[in-house]
Amino acid sequence: MTNTPRDISPLSGFYKLNHAERLEKLRSVLDLNTDLLKKESSLPHNLSDLFVENSIGHFTLPLGLVTNVQVNGEDYVVPFAVEESSVVAASSNAAKWVRQSGGFKAETLSTMMIGQIQILDIDPASMTDLALNILGDRTELLAKANAVHPRLLERGGGARDIEVRVFPEAEVPFLVVHVLIDTKEAMGANLVNTICEKLAPEVQQLAGGRVGLRILSNYADRRLFKVSCRVNPKYIALNDAENPLSGSEVAKRIVEAYVFAKYDPYRAATHNKGIMNGVDPVVIATGNDWRALEAGVHAFAARNGRYESLSRWSIDTEGFLVGEITLPLQLGTVGGVTRLHPLAQLSLQILGNPTSDELSMIAASTGLASNLAALRALVTTGIQAGHMKLHAKNLALAAGAQGSTIEFIAGEMVRARNVSSTEAARLLLALQTQTMSEVAESTTERFLDK
Repeated sequence: MTNTPRDISPLSGFYKLNHAERLEKLRSVLDLNTDLLKKESSLPHNLSDLFVENSIGHFTLPLGLVTNVQVNGEDYVVPFAVEESSVVAASSNAAKWVRQSGGFKAETLSTMMIGQIQILDIDPASMTDLALNILGDRTELLAKANAVHPRLLERGGGARDIEVRVFPEAEVPFLVVHVLIDTKEAMGANLVNTICEKLAPEVQQLAGGRVGLRILSNYADRRLFKVSCRVNPKYIALNDAENPLSGSEVAKRIVEAYVFAKYDPYRAATHNKGIMNGVDPVVIATGNDWRALEAGVHAFAARNGRYESLSRWSIDTEGFLVGEITLPLQLGTVGGVTRLHPLAQLSLQILGNPTSDELSMIAASTGLASNLAALRALVTTGIQAGHMKLHAKNLALAAGAQGSTIEFIAGEMVRARNVSSTEAARLLLALQTQTMSEVAESTTERFLDK
């Protein structure tokens, strides 16, 4: 982080507070103006009209906070824009296990976005010579690319390299020039596209033929971020009286689950979805393009010719569970929606106004945390146990419950291991003629009779 470290430990137990208490806690601990969070919608209609055509309103998502996230010794509370039950709680729990074990270690591996210029109508037999001809003018091409955005160069970014790839055997043979660009704090889509369009005539002059597409690639395999963690097995043990499991046994099972995802693409798809449960909410909360990021991440998962796990899990010589993940993340902290959306700006403030690299490392860390939480649940109690605890509240609300009745009905369904819309309706109906204690006693008897 570039700003002064903040003590966010007072946010412990944040989930126990009501909405007003949470906002007051944020205001006092993070020195944050929370007025925006008091409104039903924090996006003015005039901004909606700028973002999309035919705007008619706003489709909102819950904005929650993942706690206990420590990356490279820096503590964060991380804003999650997500509607799925248990994602925030699960990521917070897993982040706590990691924090107690030393925190996430993160690094930037590379920072380049890729722009593509396609050249068609050229002889396949001459493509190799044409590629060499283009590469021979690399210095001049880079100079012309950097002239398009001189301020980017002043900020330490700019075009860094030129690559050429040839496809002589394609149904329509073509050659493609890659321009590698460091976009600094911006995600860089518009910037890269502009450079490609300006550079296309120069490339055509060198290669001949006809210019085809001129656009960035969302397969950002030159903008990579690596995160790792070591988890003391004592923190992931299952302390269940009926089915206890030692931390070492849980760790062993997590590694087995990872191997399943490494070799089986059917498992890998769901495994990686669990990772993105911890990445996408950060991307959305900060106003970044999660569709572009998803496309690049899943292409990266198939880089070895088979779709496989994005994370790796192993057990080291001390018996600690070790997790690693490398992700291509095209995130920005300036420009577009990130700059204009009030809640995107607020989310960045909550994070301490990170650089784009820091934001990417935070997102990769919460992705690994989400993955750890999901795997631990899958190999112990099953994924539904924790998920259904929170889903039970949704069912109670849908049945017509209000206020404290929601918590009561949800709790009774979980206790009786019968989380369903039918049971929610039954409990609500019973409450109309009985007290809560009578309904709870009846539910217990029904459970024991099964």
